[in-house]
Amino acid sequence: MADIQSPIAKFSEYVKYKPDSVFLRQPFKGKWYEYTWRDTDDQVRRMAAYLRSLGLEPGSKVAIISKNCAHWVMSDLAILMAGYVSVPLYPTIPADLVEFVMKHSEAKVAFVGKLDDWSRQRAGMPEDVHCISYPFWTEPGYVRWDDAIKDVAPLRGNLDRKGSDLATIIYTSGTTGLPKGVMHTVHAFSFAVSNALTKLKDLKEGERFFSYLPLSHIAERMLVEIGGIYSGGVISFAESLDSFAENLRETKPTIFLAVPRIWTKFQMGILSKMPQKRLDLLLSIPIVSSIIKKKIKEGLGLDQAKYVLAGAAPLPVATMEWFDKLDITICEAYAMTENSAYSHLTVPGNRKPGYVGQALPHLEVRISEEGEIQTRSEANMIGYYKDEEKTAETLSSDGFLCTGDQGEIDKDGFLKITGRVKDIFKTDKGKYVAPAPIEMHMSKNTHIEQVCVVGTNLPQTIALVVLSPEAKQQDKQAVSESLVTTMKEVNTRLDKHEKMHKVVVVRDEWTVDNNLLTPTLKVKRNVLEKKLQPHYEQWYHAPEKVIWQ
Repeated sequence: MADIQSPIAKFSEYVKYKPDSVFLRQPFKGKWYEYTWRDTDDQVRRMAAYLRSLGLEPGSKVAIISKNCAHWVMSDLAILMAGYVSVPLYPTIPADLVEFVMKHSEAKVAFVGKLDDWSRQRAGMPEDVHCISYPFWTEPGYVRWDDAIKDVAPLRGNLDRKGSDLATIIYTSGTTGLPKGVMHTVHAFSFAVSNALTKLKDLKEGERFFSYLPLSHIAERMLVEIGGIYSGGVISFAESLDSFAENLRETKPTIFLAVPRIWTKFQMGILSKMPQKRLDLLLSIPIVSSIIKKKIKEGLGLDQAKYVLAGAAPLPVATMEWFDKLDITICEAYAMTENSAYSHLTVPGNRKPGYVGQALPHLEVRISEEGEIQTRSEANMIGYYKDEEKTAETLSSDGFLCTGDQGEIDKDGFLKITGRVKDIFKTDKGKYVAPAPIEMHMSKNTHIEQVCVVGTNLPQTIALVVLSPEAKQQDKQAVSESLVTTMKEVNTRLDKHEKMHKVVVVRDEWTVDNNLLTPTLKVKRNVLEKKLQPHYEQWYHAPEKVIWQ
């Protein structure tokens, strides 16, 4: 394995080099609490010593269930320093999945932190698990973080881990079935972050990161937590959904990652204050245009951002081009949990609309005969925990990761995602349809917040859509006409069997809470279809082009 510094080694380097510089910033009840590299190191070493005092065997599993906060990062480092394996859980998962992950991973200790309603999830925590609660979010009956480390001497010396050591088991959010435990070594993380950062050319020490997407998700963990460590950065957290916009403006991140749905919400927020026609007019006036762009970026908190990224799902080209007009250059990242979020990336000056970029350094990529994207690098997982069968299905005999995504590579090495292998369905004419490209085209209509194209056993496809909050307030007839216009425009791009016959405006939003979205905001297509498929025939044969559920 290549000689690359581990996260622990890099962290320890900055502790020595800039001990009194701020590393973590935690908002709580409107006040910011700051932790320097020295403060963080002291708490991490004390918690590592406490974990060892529990008599756990080397390599034992330790869970983290919490929203993003300073102590999430501290506990992750402490687990690694103590010689154990972290098992992050999504903070929104229900009790039954808490129980599944805890029992499957055999974790005997868990950090329980910032959560919306732990009382709904607590029943899933096995009684024999030793729980530690974070400062600010104390849970009755659990050991408090501050009490645990108060009288414990910090571990001393070099606490680095070998590259081949198992560092973490990340349970996938999963659009189908039970989550699988992705196993990653220390070296996989080291390799992925150190090489990915070379693509972000003008980064300097002390870059500002804003953490709000779940740290249990690979993209946020790699870019913000591990990336923050490797770049000697400052990581600030969002306190809540209500304070998100204010916290973002206060942080003024220089690197910012958002899923496509967040970018759509930003767009809708801007248009709710400044309708598209007025915005277009103001952007057409040279001096006024500069003022408007500056005001919008300052309002979002992105006026000092060097890199703004979109990941976890494809970003509609129309959305990217809309933000381009505001001089907000969104770069797409494509990867998955199984390859440590290390695959493809676009950067300013090297983008192609509809493509997710070129392969990152030292990554091999190929397209199988079935059109599946397959990647190989030192960032690939070593397998799924306790699941040799799924591991064999996902990792080829020659070490390539079978992503499950379909794609194509152009002559310049740019990758385009054309759909998910498992999402493809057949119409009643026996014709296959890949829904993802159609959904991407439909998403350009700003009335649409969520879209899922279906059509199993129907003559043609139909588009299920959730309207944006702004669209729900508008005239129903006008919204219907807009949806029909978009559907007709998109249909001109499609083969006959792919063309949409109807748009159905569904009543309920698709959320994590109602189990229609994964924690990373991907639609659980099979769950949605199970709920709505009984209505397909009726909707299909109704006379209207737009059905309102």
